Amino acid sequence: MSVRSLLPEDRNSRRLLLAFLVTVVFMVAEVFGGLISGSLALLADAGHMLTDAAALLMALMAVRFARRKPNSRLTFGYLRLTTMAAFVNAAALLLIVVLILWEAIRRFATPEPVLGGPMLAIAIAGLFANLLSFWLLHQGEEKENINVRAAALHVMGDLLGSIGAVVAALIIMNTGWTPIDPILSVLVSCLVLRNAWALLRESFHELLEGTPQEIDIDKLRKDLSLVIPEVRNVHHVHVWQIGEQRLMTLHAQVVPPHDHDGLLARIQHHLSEKYKIGHSTIQMEFGACEMYDCTLSDEAATAAASGHHGHNHAHSHGSTDDHEDHDHAGDHGHRH
Repeated sequence: MSVRSLLPEDRNSRRLLLAFLVTVVFMVAEVFGGLISGSLALLADAGHMLTDAAALLMALMAVRFARRKPNSRLTFGYLRLTTMAAFVNAAALLLIVVLILWEAIRRFATPEPVLGGPMLAIAIAGLFANLLSFWLLHQGEEKENINVRAAALHVMGDLLGSIGAVVAALIIMNTGWTPIDPILSVLVSCLVLRNAWALLRESFHELLEGTPQEIDIDKLRKDLSLVIPEVRNVHHVHVWQIGEQRLMTLHAQVVPPHDHDGLLARIQHHLSEKYKIGHSTIQMEFGACEMYDCTLSDEAATAAASGHHGHNHAHSHGSTDDHEDHDHAGDHGHRH
């Protein structure tokens, strides 16, 4: 059976699988090369590749599970697995960096001989393997998919490790100065550390169902009131992200519309176009809101009021009839 027949139809899955196979083959090669030559840089790179292989496998599994349909127990399906995989991958990469730093310190205290020739040959082979893996992942949707981006980050770190190993091998072959081996290992680890930490924070924030970094809740509330005149106040706003999908729930105090569905569609369209929120649940309210987060700033309230000229503001918020007709009219709108 050919490899192609085993590849999933999903583009990210195909690229993840190919990158996984390439990484495993050259990880084994670097382990043997590092043991034969005595190079920490090669072993460090092999350690990166081991983490890469696990990261790619977890990413592949997460992508496949994320495609499963939601059910009554998991209403969002398995989308959260992609974020969990990214978090574990970043944490594992941080651990590998710590282990490399520890071994480098030991090498400084007790230098060990390094064979430059075998080290250079394996390092160059590993460099080409990592370039291939990085190219495969870069062709995927890494900018949108945090899980693929996590795997690409692993491979990028390994690519830097291979470059460091090549440089160290050349210096050792020409000068015999073996301390360059642990020195370059430390430098490569430090370069990877920053990106790994950023990914760990981002995935952890998503696991906590934090608001996506690009969205300012206060500005969003004011923006809706200014752009859509019927919206008087926006409160109880919750925005979070699962996998690649942004979701939102909010309450909107509105002027009783003549076309309820039309107003709901306009709100959803604005959220989708400007904030890339693909799934929104909106509860419309026609009575006054007394919760702490209902009050707009004076500036926004004034601007919103100026945009409502020509609309009838004399509707009763406290009448029994209005309450019966409109309270709890929290129609929910969804856009996928």
